[in-house]
Amino acid sequence: MIAAAGDALWKNGAVCGKKFTVKCTGPRNGVRHPCTGKSVTVKVVDQCPGCPSTMDLSREAFEIIAKPVAGIINMDYK
Repeated sequence: MIAAAGDALWKNGAVCGKKFTVKCTGPRNGVRHPCTGKSVTVKVVDQCPGCPSTMDLSREAFEIIAKPVAGIINMDYK
């Protein structure tokens, strides 16, 4: 399970290779109840310059924590 870090999290590559446990916390675009209630651990492997979010998850990781139709969600990570 992998992710790309947005500019706010990237910190000149300091988080590259780091792992984060990510969980969906709610909708961000109109899709009601997008969260599955599960969490997933992802490894940051790239930067996502200009991304409007903290992380861009791989499809496989996203589908574990949220409905794919949601596209964009609010999430917590640690």
